[in-house]
Amino acid sequence: MTSSRSRSSRRNRAASAVLRALIAAAVLAGCAGKPARQYIMEPRPPGTAQLPFSDGVLVGDTLYLSGKIGLDPVTGKVPASIEQEARLVMDDVKSTLARAGMTMEDLVHVQVFCSDLSLYAQFNAVYRTYFERFPARAFIGSGALLFDSHFEVQAIAVRR
Repeated sequence: MTSSRSRSSRRNRAASAVLRALIAAAVLAGCAGKPARQYIMEPRPPGTAQLPFSDGVLVGDTLYLSGKIGLDPVTGKVPASIEQEARLVMDDVKSTLARAGMTMEDLVHVQVFCSDLSLYAQFNAVYRTYFERFPARAFIGSGALLFDSHFEVQAIAVRR
């Protein structure tokens, strides 16, 4: 009787050890399947270095871009020209994409917040020069934007 119980106990312990090893492997495999996050930071204009956000967060092949505004990189101010402001904001989007190893063609969704909807055509005249094929986009009227900017652009890109 004792040897029968002893064999049964050894089998139970062995089965329990195998089960624990399988569970541990499954947990580790589940953790390994999660894509790492990479935080993208651009050099910031004067007066904006301490803002509490990343310029972009790359998760797997998807990049989430924070809202961009068209500040002059030297002065940290909005330029007098609407076209120059639009160009600066789009160049900032392009720069953040490049830091993540992407291009404007990787953009799949863009949101443009604008403090004055009468600037729609002027923004589009600049915007269209950045693309061969356009991503999905919303152009949204907003209230006042930070630093008295006219445009804020937020986007999502997926690596092709």
